[in-house]
Amino acid sequence: MSKVLWQPSEENKKKSHLSNLINIVNEKFKLNLSTYSDIYDWSINNISDFWEIVWYDTNILYSKKYTKVVDDILKMPGAKWFKSSKLNYSQNLLRNKSDNIAIEYYSENRMKGKISYIELHELVSKVAYSFRKLGLKRGDRVAAVMPNVPETIISMLAVSSIGAIWSSCSPDFGVSGVLDRFNQIKPKFLLSVDSYFFKGKKYQNLDKIHSIVNAIDTISICIIVGNEKKYENNNFISWDEIVNVNCNYNKINYEQLPFDYPLYIMFSSGTTGKPKSIVHSAGGTLIQHLKELKYHVDLKENDKIFYYTTCGWMMWNWLVSSLYFGATIVLYDGSPFYPNITSILKIMNSNNLTIFGTSAKYISYIESENVIPKNIGKFKNLRAILSTGSPLADSSYDFVYDLWKKDVQLSSISGGTDIISCFALGNPIGPVCKGELQCLGLGMSVKSYDVNGNHIFDSKGELVCDKAFPSMPIYFWNDSDNLKYHKSYFDVYDNIWTHGDFISINKNYGVKIFGRSDSTLNPGGVRIGTSEIYQSVEKLEYILDSLAISQKYKKDERIILFVKLNDSIKLDINIENEIRATIRKNCTPRHVPSVIVQIDDIPYTINGKKVEIAVKNIIHGFNPENKTALANPESLLLYENIKKIQA
Repeated sequence: MSKVLWQPSEENKKKSHLSNLINIVNEKFKLNLSTYSDIYDWSINNISDFWEIVWYDTNILYSKKYTKVVDDILKMPGAKWFKSSKLNYSQNLLRNKSDNIAIEYYSENRMKGKISYIELHELVSKVAYSFRKLGLKRGDRVAAVMPNVPETIISMLAVSSIGAIWSSCSPDFGVSGVLDRFNQIKPKFLLSVDSYFFKGKKYQNLDKIHSIVNAIDTISICIIVGNEKKYENNNFISWDEIVNVNCNYNKINYEQLPFDYPLYIMFSSGTTGKPKSIVHSAGGTLIQHLKELKYHVDLKENDKIFYYTTCGWMMWNWLVSSLYFGATIVLYDGSPFYPNITSILKIMNSNNLTIFGTSAKYISYIESENVIPKNIGKFKNLRAILSTGSPLADSSYDFVYDLWKKDVQLSSISGGTDIISCFALGNPIGPVCKGELQCLGLGMSVKSYDVNGNHIFDSKGELVCDKAFPSMPIYFWNDSDNLKYHKSYFDVYDNIWTHGDFISINKNYGVKIFGRSDSTLNPGGVRIGTSEIYQSVEKLEYILDSLAISQKYKKDERIILFVKLNDSIKLDINIENEIRATIRKNCTPRHVPSVIVQIDDIPYTINGKKVEIAVKNIIHGFNPENKTALANPESLLLYENIKKIQA
């Protein structure tokens, strides 16, 4: 076992939701489980019993009971969960109508405020009423280009109360990035801000929104959150018009829907083409999030939980589900380092936060900048720090316990958009060990497969899940034959989910993650698809071809872009600046490469696909496999020993 950095007290173990779950299982099934390994083993060997206990222990609201928990746990995809049941996601999240604070929000331009649960209920009621009056109905899609502000949550809850389907991205996406996503799902409504702030600069958004509305002919209504009250286009409506309505705001008409009814459309990174439209169910999302928040985070009503996230990252969806427990969710909009590097730390110390969620990149960055959190504040109520997006470096564990807070549970967690949840999480009754994610998630039968498809403890392998779980996508949008779905997760092993991470699992179910096993870029823990970069730069007339890979660099990853230019062109600073500006405009700032290298040839397979993984392997000192599949294998020699990218 790695070095133990934290242990829960016996008193806190006993008070945890997880210990209570163990007691419930012991009493019901006459068992004697005591450790996390015990309850985990039981959960994956008794899948149906486990999820049924979660259903009742979390007290999910439903209008019709299920007839069977799951029909076939070995059927992937296609297992049916909680058949015949009916419920509503929003109704479950809005069950609390007290004066307790539901949302506390901050932004870099100093806007802040609080919304109580009863106020949240009234706002959602008014917005749902307005949306219905404007023609929104069950099955319609609503797309949002929104920052992490209360209006986004209010709108999502209104949409899901109606039975419409929600999809969102952050406002820093360019027009083409938004269209690549939302053009696939043909939304009826579009929600956006008129402007947003980042690093002290105000960005106007209306021109972009007009371009999007003009390009997607299904959009009938565009709701604008901002200061402007009237718009020349009759299809544009201000947020004030939506919320300032006369209606019975004490009541919301919640559509009662099947467990597997679509709630969210999430988008993949777009590695091999346009981003995949991943559809997640209301029931699967709800029960999976409740399991993770209750047993792995130990979330309770008096908690304040924060996650630094955009509305295009699944951690936003995950954070919002915290409302179910009556906790206060804390939002922050803008740069975490504006007006200075300690901005978020000061805010979260002053508001008595209990759970601080962020990325591994954030922790490593403040570490590299010699920030000492314990000199900023005592963080007296902080009991858990959650980190995700990329593996947390060993030194970051030491940083947290030496320079932030000794008595805190540091939970590195890992999952993804694909499952809108986690495969590995925190364990409030077990130790935190340096360099390890504490445990595999309850009910998630995760294995580490070697090249022969065998699971071996303490051996690096492919992350797979060999039994069905409720938050698997129900389908991809516009994928009637499930071909894209099957190719994404089941091309390697039939009826076994292959996730695309290299991991090892120890016998206590602690996990180490070694990075992606595919070509997805992951700088700062944000997954980025290479195809979006290619679509941008290859429009430049002097670029014949390009290839993007991620390189391990200073405890993180950076994007390296190789460009093949016209014979008469030599890469210089002006061309590099133009390439970066083009990518920033058409994609997002996160897509901009750290290093651009001119190259004479780009490797391709015989079938005409760019070969990113082989180049990535060469850059990291590994010999690429299966050169026989390449149309031009000699091109790989060009990527060896490039001084410009030596880390």
